[in-house]
Amino acid sequence: FGTYQASYASKPDFARVEHEFPLARVDLAKLTPAMLKEYDQEQIDQIYARLTAGPIPDGSYKGDLFFPKGISGERRIREIVGGLTGLAADVGTAKVEILGRHLWRGKVFYRDQRVLRNRIEDTSVLKPLIDGDLSTIPKVKVGNEEQWLMFPARLYCGQSLLDSRRESVIIDYFYTDEIDGYREQPDFLAGRRGLQVRDEIRMVRPGFYLGRAYVGKIFLLNFTLENKDVADKGTDAFVSGGPVVEDCWSGTQQRVVASSG
Repeated sequence: FGTYQASYASKPDFARVEHEFPLARVDLAKLTPAMLKEYDQEQIDQIYARLTAGPIPDGSYKGDLFFPKGISGERRIREIVGGLTGLAADVGTAKVEILGRHLWRGKVFYRDQRVLRNRIEDTSVLKPLIDGDLSTIPKVKVGNEEQWLMFPARLYCGQSLLDSRRESVIIDYFYTDEIDGYREQPDFLAGRRGLQVRDEIRMVRPGFYLGRAYVGKIFLLNFTLENKDVADKGTDAFVSGGPVVEDCWSGTQQRVVASSG
């Protein structure tokens, strides 16, 4: 990592970090969600800045989230969500915390449609906010368990809010109400009249993405997405130097990939 101190002014330039400390694919192949949680936020940011978007994912991905190290997740949610206006009176920060930490289990990407839906494990906490017949909410089977598909979003390539040198895959909930299958309750929570959520992701390696979640364009938390089948098929070729599909603009700075030796 590039050297840094607590003050923002001490943070190194991402272009210099990438030039001086290029990441080897073999090192990226060793990263796990548990390992990423052990880094502080500046280190996570430096890793993210040295990644490219890779291909826009397709299919179901298991999700995990983590807040900046040393910062209370509940406190961060209250500080950020509590400062937003235009939320319905019954949308409290406690519901957001429960949804994020206890109910969210990942995302399902529909690459051809450029649409995404979130995997929700249990609707009991959200039941008071869900309108209509619950049986009409689509589901996906993960292993032996069924999970609800809620909170649709649009998928596209766009500028990263952290590192503008290259694009990320953007997961945009702002116009969620225009997506087929949208339900006012509870899908509005993530949209333009709710939390105004915007995620962005970049590929660590095939089947594994590092993401950043924003609320009202303010950074909230980090998350990871994994698809074991994609990883099993593509990791060996990736480590050995095989080509990577780049659906998004990879920037003008040539990405230097360190050798494994």
